[in-house]
Amino acid sequence: MTSTLIGRRVLLRPLVTEDFRAWQEVRRRNAGWLLKWEPQRQPGAPDPVESRDAFAVRCGARQRERQLGTGYGYGIFVDGHFAGEINLSIVQRGPFQSSYLGYWIDEARAGQGYMPEAVVVVLRAAFEDLRLHRVQISIIPRNGPSRRVVEKLAIRDEGLALRYLEINGVWEDHVRYAITAEEWEERRDELLRAWVD
Repeated sequence: MTSTLIGRRVLLRPLVTEDFRAWQEVRRRNAGWLLKWEPQRQPGAPDPVESRDAFAVRCGARQRERQLGTGYGYGIFVDGHFAGEINLSIVQRGPFQSSYLGYWIDEARAGQGYMPEAVVVVLRAAFEDLRLHRVQISIIPRNGPSRRVVEKLAIRDEGLALRYLEINGVWEDHVRYAITAEEWEERRDELLRAWVD
């Protein structure tokens, strides 16, 4: 999978240590918008928002995942400015050929169609470059902004997974959405025309 993916208005590329200040500014400004949907940081672990070294370690971990083929993390850039992240994680091969997709965006950029566009760009790479068979997106039911992204794209709702992930110290239910290679093939032109081309 190429390291840079280009949409209509977004550019996706792996984050590097030099992105720290821009990433830090967005994460600090969006703490109230984001932290309630994320796992708690392990006690005693360095905070990548406040430590350039911890951010560099995070970037290095993402690079190793890419080299191993187990994960593909991207910063989302709009007009050359950092705006969020989108990640294919836990890429599994063998008979599964599946991955999980997660994303977040700067609240100031939310609702402008950047995230659905980024999702379609990553799905194209997942199905056409990585040749995955299935991508799953799991979202806490009350997370309206994240659910609107998959609803705009009409990604299939597979139902509720009870106490699915530990988020901010609580085992939270998640709605599981998924799209398969067959669905991508059927809907590819429609999705690209609406969001990317």
